[in-house]
Amino acid sequence: MTGLTIKLKTKNGQHVVKTEENFTIAGLKTKITELTQIPSESQNIKIGYPPKLIDCEDNHSLQTAGIKNGDILIVEEKALTSEEKAALENATRLKEDERLAQELAHGSEEGAGILLKEVVPADNSCLFTSVGFVMTGRVDTESGTYMRQIIAETVHQDKETYNPGVLGRDNDEYSAWIMQSDSWGGAIEVSILSKFYGVEFDVVDITSAVISRFGEDQNYGMRGFLLFDGIHYDPLYIEPFNGGPRKTIFPIEDESVFRQAKQLAEEAKSSRQYTDVQKFTLKCTQCDCMMKGQTEAQAHAKSTGHTSFGEV
Repeated sequence: MTGLTIKLKTKNGQHVVKTEENFTIAGLKTKITELTQIPSESQNIKIGYPPKLIDCEDNHSLQTAGIKNGDILIVEEKALTSEEKAALENATRLKEDERLAQELAHGSEEGAGILLKEVVPADNSCLFTSVGFVMTGRVDTESGTYMRQIIAETVHQDKETYNPGVLGRDNDEYSAWIMQSDSWGGAIEVSILSKFYGVEFDVVDITSAVISRFGEDQNYGMRGFLLFDGIHYDPLYIEPFNGGPRKTIFPIEDESVFRQAKQLAEEAKSSRQYTDVQKFTLKCTQCDCMMKGQTEAQAHAKSTGHTSFGEV
């Protein structure tokens, strides 16, 4: 069957959708929602010049609606009345309740379970211990040494990519610094470990309720989740409803785990279960100077060259 390639112009930019001729308007709206987050009930889809609203039933095919290969569709979010908004929110809530009920009802199926946090030691190597847990299912505080070596060698062998502008310091200096047991890991280190293991690591930041996907552009088949509270990392895992072994790594297409991670972040943020990096107290382990917050620590490091800090 002949395929159709359609270009969409939306508030979020342009998108290309490839479908079959018998694809329905309902299927197109679902695709648009995935790309733009505009609910299907709120979509105005226009075609032609001057643009005309496509007004036909959702079960009609694109061909019946007059949509041809190469057409450009303009997608707008129509304004809803307060009654329509309330009805849409209620329908969305009912759908979510139904989805959760189905997950509980089918709790014996493989993959069904609840997302939980595994607490790892706050020993300046929590990121590495958390990554190790995701990959092996065990808390091994010795895994940090191995991962630090991986990161140091990766950075040292690619000085063009890992330049002072990226690292915030000289390449050789960074390579020596990351090998120290009291040096904290962050975005650079997560990115390198994602490439090394061939796994996407999704960092669930509960200070902002944002999930940063490291390795998303590499099309990895599996991913793990790390919870970040502003200063400390803990790994997340699924505890199956059926009492089976817990799971720490998941197929990329398993959106149920991602939804649970997002919900966990939003709930943790709303209850302020995170560390305010501008208020926690740090101590320079090189001169015993006390300071409050990330800003003071950065200023101290700049003026003294000291780079080793511990939380008090």
